[in-house]
Amino acid sequence: MRQFTAVVNPTAGGSTAAAALLRVAHVLRAAGAELDTEYSRSLVHAQDIARAAGERGRIVLAVGGDGIAGGIGGALSGTGSVLGLVPAGRGNDFARALGLPAEPEALARLLLEGEARPVDTVEVESAVHHKTVVLGSVYAGVDALANRHANHARLLRGSASYYAGGLRAVTTWRAANYRVTVDGQEHTHRGYTVVAANSPYYGSGRMIAPGARVDDGLLDVVMIEDAPRRLFFALMNELATGAHVARPQVRVLRGREIRIEADREVPYGADGEVDAVLPVTARVLPGALRIVY
Repeated sequence: MRQFTAVVNPTAGGSTAAAALLRVAHVLRAAGAELDTEYSRSLVHAQDIARAAGERGRIVLAVGGDGIAGGIGGALSGTGSVLGLVPAGRGNDFARALGLPAEPEALARLLLEGEARPVDTVEVESAVHHKTVVLGSVYAGVDALANRHANHARLLRGSASYYAGGLRAVTTWRAANYRVTVDGQEHTHRGYTVVAANSPYYGSGRMIAPGARVDDGLLDVVMIEDAPRRLFFALMNELATGAHVARPQVRVLRGREIRIEADREVPYGADGEVDAVLPVTARVLPGALRIVY
């Protein structure tokens, strides 16, 4: 029978992480699985707990949103340890990419019986943050600014905070001139954003890179060009289905290593946690993490 250590972010989703775990834990324990629960004081603390549990051969459950999923997934990347996700955050985008069931009993059954399958992770390197590893995507531009606003939203939660953050960011954004190098080939780009995506989703269910796959050894590079704000708002609405990639203002490339630079100070983010400015390099680490899904 499997042994689990759950690492809970007590602030995720308005303190709903513990409640989400309780519903799953009941089924795990009823089936005879061993489950320990640890509450993290910070992301670094969560990573330390996860590494220690993984070294003991336990399946590590990241309980919370994309921040703790990416943080713990990054910490376990390359170690051979196994990760499971109990989505309880604002976005839950990587869980969405894996197709995890929303119903607690179905999720618990998957954790008990599902296969640990390899997925890619993303190594992110910059002068400020040195090297870190995330699961979902690196985004540089108006979306990073929107995420910053969403993280500071006090009255809104979930997709509403992202949408409000996006509106606020777009009204103040001016196009940047980017230099994007994909596997050594340089591309110039003037526009709103550049996203290096391992997962199709970001920003609470927005399908920024519909062709991205978590296990193909590649990052999808989505570049949205400068456009009138009215058109950009139309593009934002199309992120619900991924239809935006058919527009001429959107360019998609694929590669293993992507460097993003700009002619001015442009913010970038990664899995909702990293908040820094360009330049940044993102490189895929193929099959570096095993996840139950």
